[in-house]
Amino acid sequence: MAQINPFLHYNGNAEEAFNFYQSVFGGSFTKLARFKDLSSPDFQVSEKEANKIMFIGLPIGKSTLMGSDVPEVLGTINEDENRFKISITAESTEEADQLFNQLSVGGTVEMPIGDSPWGTYFGMFRDKYGIEWMVEFDKNNK
Repeated sequence: MAQINPFLHYNGNAEEAFNFYQSVFGGSFTKLARFKDLSSPDFQVSEKEANKIMFIGLPIGKSTLMGSDVPEVLGTINEDENRFKISITAESTEEADQLFNQLSVGGTVEMPIGDSPWGTYFGMFRDKYGIEWMVEFDKNNK
């Protein structure tokens, strides 16, 4: 079966964001490439952009959260208009609470985690990097 792996864009703080996500989920980065790693006579990279992240991946379960910084020449990302949410399916209420509480630090809670009207344990927030998350545990799908 196909997998969905979210790919997130940042305005120069991808490394900071992914270090934060790694502190929550654990694991090791599968790859970390900087723009300077691709620098060549045909692909010039400015000193200001050299250390920005071109690609980073963090395995989470069977999927990989991926991301990069957007070079300034391409403009900036509107961090308030991502138009998507990353949904995490937890294996217990304890895990759901842990993920919700850690990822939402410094962010904005849109729906506190708790029993939802549709019968699951659910919460929703925007993290301190502008990424929107949903955390859910469904005791009926164990």
